[in-house]
Amino acid sequence: MPAAASVFRTARNTKDRLSEKEPIAFESLIPDAPSILVDSRHRFQTIEGFGGAFTEAAADTFYALSPEIRKEILKAYFDPAAGNGYTLCRTHIGSCDFSLGNYAYTEVPGDVELAHFSIDHDRRLLIPMIREASRAAGQTLKILASPWSPPAWMKTNGQMNRGGKLKPEYREAWARYYVRFAQEYAREGLPIWGLTVQNEPAAVQTWDSCIYSAEEERDFVRDYLGPALETAGFGGRIKLLVWDHNRDLLFERARVIYDDPQAARHVWGAAFHWYVGDHFRNVLLTHDAYPEKQLLFSEGCVEGKSPADEWEIGERYGRSMLEDLNHWTAGWVDWNLLLDGRGGPNHKGNYCIAPLMADIGKGTLHYHNSYHYIGHISRFVRPGARRIISASTLDELESTAFINPDNRIAVVVMNRSEKAISFSLKYDGQAAPAKSPPRSITTFGFQAA
Repeated sequence: MPAAASVFRTARNTKDRLSEKEPIAFESLIPDAPSILVDSRHRFQTIEGFGGAFTEAAADTFYALSPEIRKEILKAYFDPAAGNGYTLCRTHIGSCDFSLGNYAYTEVPGDVELAHFSIDHDRRLLIPMIREASRAAGQTLKILASPWSPPAWMKTNGQMNRGGKLKPEYREAWARYYVRFAQEYAREGLPIWGLTVQNEPAAVQTWDSCIYSAEEERDFVRDYLGPALETAGFGGRIKLLVWDHNRDLLFERARVIYDDPQAARHVWGAAFHWYVGDHFRNVLLTHDAYPEKQLLFSEGCVEGKSPADEWEIGERYGRSMLEDLNHWTAGWVDWNLLLDGRGGPNHKGNYCIAPLMADIGKGTLHYHNSYHYIGHISRFVRPGARRIISASTLDELESTAFINPDNRIAVVVMNRSEKAISFSLKYDGQAAPAKSPPRSITTFGFQAA
């Protein structure tokens, strides 16, 4: 039985930002008190990790800063003891909107043999930043890679932007393009952990984009991409994820692909974003219908300028992470790790807010509270952790709980209300008196019985 639980807190209108508070002691149960019950006997999904995205914009901003600020950024995100402990990150295959412009790894029309394929563009900014982050993390990061668009010459609209589709005659070459990307990154000492088929395949954007129907994505996976990965020796080694778009159509897309056994056998799971609403039930439905497949949150950000109530940024992250994790999500990846003061660079002006933003002229760094809200989970829920039961008697207290590989339990409690709430943290027949200040998030930690 644990004697006490550690307490770390971030709260509005205070100086608490992932601040360690006085531990709370476990004692006899308090009858009828509001409570959160933690039960480690029932275990659910295993966590792959948490992180953010290495975009060209993030890397361009990173290398415009002083070595001291760069060191601070790496420590803040990747240090497993003093930072957020990121281990699972995303990057783009070719350009995305948060690139300095459109680019592909072969710009030569008709280069189906990929004779001109080169990742030299990535060697300037992206690859060096990923390497530095891996060193800061003290381990090889899990890298999830996503294409925003095939090269312009492979597409029906003749450009990387504004949607369009992959021309049927280039499906085989495009599948081998993913393989070459993975091979080239492996040669750089950066093995690819996972691939998504296409970023946001249902959205025609003014920036890099490409459209697939559910049936087109299924057929491409079944007939081209899955076999190409297998032939190259990546089958089962690189995790292939479908959809990579919003929760609203997550189940609908997954159903079409998973119901085809020959397509489904290549697929590890489905990735999703948060941009058109919550739709958390669709995450649960996808798991319940296909429990053998995994779920991964692969992108989310607050677009444009900060809302009037900036604290809501962190609360949006907190709610999404808690709900997604409680609905079987195995990992959670934020969008840009770092942006400049405008929320860019972005070659189409699609600016957004990153947890860390830099004023390059002043050489300063700003921490949005999303950084702290993410850290309340990523610092304390480590890869290999299993979700366990956390049952709250109060609607105002949102929570999740995990048991880590070292047998330490992390309980995350968020209070979005304007009132302070006292409650009992119950575990194994005892309880610790706890409190949740208004507009706060708290992580409690203790050894399992």
